[in-house]
Amino acid sequence: MTTDANDRPDPEAAGRGQRVLELLDKAIDLQTPLVRKNIARARQRNPEATPAQVIRSLERMYVSALTGTGAAVGGTAAAPGVGTGVALALSAGETLSSLELSALFALSVAEVHGVPIDEVERRRTIVMGVMLGGSGSTTIGKVAGRTGQHWGRQVVAKVPVETLRQINKILGPHFITKYGTKQGIIVLGRVAPFGIGAVIGGGANAALAALAVRAGRRAFGPAPESWPGLTPGTPPTPEDSQV
Repeated sequence: MTTDANDRPDPEAAGRGQRVLELLDKAIDLQTPLVRKNIARARQRNPEATPAQVIRSLERMYVSALTGTGAAVGGTAAAPGVGTGVALALSAGETLSSLELSALFALSVAEVHGVPIDEVERRRTIVMGVMLGGSGSTTIGKVAGRTGQHWGRQVVAKVPVETLRQINKILGPHFITKYGTKQGIIVLGRVAPFGIGAVIGGGANAALAALAVRAGRRAFGPAPESWPGLTPGTPPTPEDSQV
């Protein structure tokens, strides 16, 4: 029996996929220590903000930041003296930035909801699940053997780490396919001439951010009525603002 060349593993594709996952892990590692600072920043303007209000602030901050990075990189191709090679190099760096912003957003929302993010497998599940949207939530529910809404609270916070490892092994290839493919299309769009890349880059990142925001709402459901240790309607103290 002969083996079709198309059926053989593609070492180059496998290498690219592994690099995507390595970037994801790097982004998660870098942003995890900043989660509480990010939440505190969202509460600065209104220290008495409810968890629901803070989550809305986190969503706005995330969409604004991610859209800004896409537009900034896309606009470089139109600048005098900036070649396609430079624009592509900048886009490669921006991929990490977008992953970092997405990891920070997903983990910050989880923290507000009281979902534990102390273990790396839980963090991976949260970030990949939110970035993958509906397909991520379906996979998580199937592997965990649980159904129902709000997988972020029902699954990630409760299932054993070994189950999360199994979930992440399945989410990984989906993440590589969906995120890697989209990034490839977006990067090529950003190097379009005459400033078109800025529109494509910013618009594409805005769309990705909007998808992640909707996925986060589905993943965790309604926000808690009050901060940990407080009864509903009780104003937080300055210490509580450091969540």
